[in-house]
Amino acid sequence: MTITEFAGRTAFITGGASGIGLGIAKVLVERGARVVIADLRQDHIDKALAEFSGGGRSNAVSALQLDVTSRAAYAEVAARMLAEFGGIDILVNNAGVGLEGPILKATYADYDFGFGVNIGGVINGFVEFLPQMLAHGRGGHVVSTASLAAEVVMPAHLAIYAASKAAVCHYCEAVKGELGEQGIGVSILLPGPIKSNIHQAQQNRPEHLRSGSGFAESEAQLARRQVGDNWMEPEQVGHLVADGILANQTYIVTHGIFKDWQRARAQAVLDATPDVENAAVRGI
Repeated sequence: MTITEFAGRTAFITGGASGIGLGIAKVLVERGARVVIADLRQDHIDKALAEFSGGGRSNAVSALQLDVTSRAAYAEVAARMLAEFGGIDILVNNAGVGLEGPILKATYADYDFGFGVNIGGVINGFVEFLPQMLAHGRGGHVVSTASLAAEVVMPAHLAIYAASKAAVCHYCEAVKGELGEQGIGVSILLPGPIKSNIHQAQQNRPEHLRSGSGFAESEAQLARRQVGDNWMEPEQVGHLVADGILANQTYIVTHGIFKDWQRARAQAVLDATPDVENAAVRGI
């Protein structure tokens, strides 16, 4: 059975100690869920837990440090969730890096970092948590954070970011039907500009992927980016996500600012598509 209410449910949120992840955590706690925040940064975890102190909310929240690219660490965390909560009910694959830089300078270190977190972390979440969600029989829901950048043609300096987020979209679209038959809903979060720390890619890049990177200069510049006052608040996203979970909504979209670009991309594909089956495909 898919999620119809949050009371008595346990949610596990990666990248949950700041930005979108924290916004989702706050809303799910308000709506009655127990939330486990997983994050790479201990400083972000400490700050997030302080925001939940008082008002009885601290009892509904716990946190742990997790590098979502580490399969061994993820397996240990999943086992802990099974032991402590009998398995989780809601998985939010939210951890991501806003990687950008000159594509002609990109190295394996940059590809491994961007794809390792943005799609690798999502895959690790599915692999480690799906078995327990299926086994406990309570149903559940998986939300994975992609980006509106996945749905439009982005400039070259965002190619790795956009491609990794597009992979998240296509994977989740493909598995939604089969998981739905098992009582597990699937949603894809497609955010636009949100007040978050996604620009801190350089601080979150592991040491072994810094050496040889072609993006050091651009990441340093990105780290100085100012968050716009008119960007969406994370808790607004949290409400959209919570409502999307209850509705088993496939696409949760925060902004309409790229709609014309989305339409243009879709139309370009349609325009290139034959109206009839290609003779070469039929073997004629």
